[in-house]
Amino acid sequence: MSSPDPITQLLVTVPVVILGCQAGARLMRRCGQPPVIGEITVGILLGPSLLGSLFPQAQHWLFPDSVLVPLSALGTVGLLTFMFLAGLELDLGALRGQGRATLAVSQTGMWLPLGLGAVLALAMYGPLAPDGVGKPVFVMFIAVAMSITAFPVLARILDDRGLHGTPVGALAMACAAVDDVTAWCLLAVVMATIASTGLLGAGVTALAAAGFVVVLLGVVRPLLGRRAHLAERHADSVVMTFLVSGLFLAAFTTDRIGVHALFGAFLLGVAVPGHSRKVARCAGQMRTFVVPVLLPLYFVVGGLHTDVLLLVGSLDLWLWTAVVVAVAVAGKWGGTALAARAAGHDWNSALAIGALMNCRGLTELIVLNIGREQGVIGTELFTVLVVMALLSTAVTSPAVSRLLRGAPEPSGGASASPGGAPAVGGTRHALRTAPAERPGRAA
Repeated sequence: MSSPDPITQLLVTVPVVILGCQAGARLMRRCGQPPVIGEITVGILLGPSLLGSLFPQAQHWLFPDSVLVPLSALGTVGLLTFMFLAGLELDLGALRGQGRATLAVSQTGMWLPLGLGAVLALAMYGPLAPDGVGKPVFVMFIAVAMSITAFPVLARILDDRGLHGTPVGALAMACAAVDDVTAWCLLAVVMATIASTGLLGAGVTALAAAGFVVVLLGVVRPLLGRRAHLAERHADSVVMTFLVSGLFLAAFTTDRIGVHALFGAFLLGVAVPGHSRKVARCAGQMRTFVVPVLLPLYFVVGGLHTDVLLLVGSLDLWLWTAVVVAVAVAGKWGGTALAARAAGHDWNSALAIGALMNCRGLTELIVLNIGREQGVIGTELFTVLVVMALLSTAVTSPAVSRLLRGAPEPSGGASASPGGAPAVGGTRHALRTAPAERPGRAA
């Protein structure tokens, strides 16, 4: 019997995935959770955790081997575009005026989880590391994974609560911006180490990546900023063509350097002038299609490799899950809360900032999928870390609501950023007012 035509099969698989993820997103939104929780959960349920366990033939029919490659390719395109939009949303101007508090909270929120994650990784290396993975690479990757903050989901929660203009919201956004950039840079170092064949190769890859960053942010970004007004003279289709072409070329460059393609897409988003209304409108148009249609495909590809049932019969994995969650919460929530308290915030505000910084969301899923694809973590550890990411994200919104009961309620009608995050402040303010953005709240 011949295998089904992948294009024909995609015509069935894609609508099932996006409709299911949209339903999950709406359900989570009604429960007061970030919609991305619902999309990630649906992706997991369509994998071996539920559909593959109860109806293996149905799962094989919906996701035959012939459709996995094009499905993964479409999901990767959505992911690259999402990371470009996340970079575009990153407000470097939010770092100004935050001073000592931003430095203290962001650095504590990065280096304490990194250190605790490294210690945890040393303990996990024997029982959970895949064969052939070097200890330094494994330890570095787990350390980075434990230090992630989901900037887009955090921004969405602040938007829902109407907290952008408050001291808590401003500090959380500034610290998340620092953590986002630092985490991706550290991940780039890990990827360079994986791609290299030795110490010299790692050094060359790291230098090439650093050179790319310097050129993009030191040369291209100021140049685009000075020429941003020229975009207003061209049709949206022309601007869109240049943005998409630049996005893929930047991703291709970092991929060839030996760093993940996502790194290039994210950096180009940081370099592109977000204050241009034409760019903002094109970004909104990208988001309207990519977030509800292409990005869920990425969740499902990851979900097909997530088997929560592995935890059911394994006391050891349950214990590792509990340890991972405890270390994640202690490092990110506890560390940043103490730093915020030391910076002068009251305990409720400090704990709310810690809860926001503990939100890992989609960003953590992206990092974990990179580790799985590169063979740094296996299926068991991937599943454990996915559970940690979901729990840390799910607890964020209820915790912030309880801790800040007197904070202003959402004003409604705010626009959404990639993953449902709003555009905020600084040079990115134009993204908040662009009329084409409002449909993009799905993630």
